[in-house]
Amino acid sequence: MATIEHPRVKDAKRVVIKIGSTLLVDQVTGDLHMQWLRSLGDEIADMRSHGKDVVIVTSGAVAIGRTILNLKNRSLKLEEKQAAAAAGQLRLIESYQTALETHGLTVAQILLTAEDTEDRRRYINARVTLDTLLRLGSVPVINENDTVATQEIRFGDNDQLASRVSAMIGADICILLSDVDGLYTDDPAIKVDAEHIPFIYEMSEKIRAMGGAANQSHTYSTGGMATKLIAAETCMNAGCHMIIAYGKSHSPISTLEKGARCSWFISKAEPVAARKNWISGTLNPNGTIVIDIGAEKALHNGKSLLPAGITNVTGIFERGDAVVIINSDGRAIGKGLSALKASDIKQVMGKRSSTMEGVLGYTGRAEIIHRDDLVLNS
Repeated sequence: MATIEHPRVKDAKRVVIKIGSTLLVDQVTGDLHMQWLRSLGDEIADMRSHGKDVVIVTSGAVAIGRTILNLKNRSLKLEEKQAAAAAGQLRLIESYQTALETHGLTVAQILLTAEDTEDRRRYINARVTLDTLLRLGSVPVINENDTVATQEIRFGDNDQLASRVSAMIGADICILLSDVDGLYTDDPAIKVDAEHIPFIYEMSEKIRAMGGAANQSHTYSTGGMATKLIAAETCMNAGCHMIIAYGKSHSPISTLEKGARCSWFISKAEPVAARKNWISGTLNPNGTIVIDIGAEKALHNGKSLLPAGITNVTGIFERGDAVVIINSDGRAIGKGLSALKASDIKQVMGKRSSTMEGVLGYTGRAEIIHRDDLVLNS
């Protein structure tokens, strides 16, 4: 039987690392585990030196803020959690800057809400910002914006935030560093015969049921295995592999690479292909963009759609909305996400990208539809 080749972290080009609050903050004293964070900073610097894009999704602001505001040792109301997050976020981001600046790396803070990943225009804005930061060599550090998020619209845990960010930026691998080393058939804290599952290839009802069983003990409580499985399904559908790994040891990524026990959730799709399937099969178009012959040839050669090749725009749509692309013969040749609203495209169509700022009064993307946001009909 042929050996199945499994992905490796060192082969990934773009990696999202989620760090839980129990790894960062002492749950009794509220102190930051700076020695642990510096060891992770060393690993991130090494990954960056090998050309990898690294994004951190972090918890910990509320845990730090509880100490600052003297709110320890009791459950918090939503507004108290929001206040603690506001107080703790500054110290949290400073700790990442301390861990990474010794390597010459710049940390960029981004706070997101669930709505930012569900509204297409805000989604596009966030994705473009993250892509730009990565291109400029920064390490984005993302947390949920707890201060403005209400209970009804919260992610609820940063496992799901990490999975949505992974889908947003087309990450190859999402690593959930946790206080557990993967998925088990049952809660290992209760059932001694619970078996570890190293590889999961599809999210079946049987696998989902294991997540429910694993939530019985404190180890698998808030942000527990059930939420990790929801995150895994999001990643797998987006063409991103996901790992649940034990993260409390120093240099957790290196430990993982050396063969430490973990659970891999293997996606069958590529990130760009998964994104294109979402665009072609899920989004309803709100307008059309008509292009000339030269632009059509460029699109079929794998290029993005530039304003110079556009001859007409119909419909009322906003930035991030889906549009149908029509060729000079009046035939629909594809669908994509527009980087500009219809009224702005009408002002720049037929013009060079270099003139866009002068016409619109602001600097936008050179492409009207980026090739990664474009699906051509077969």
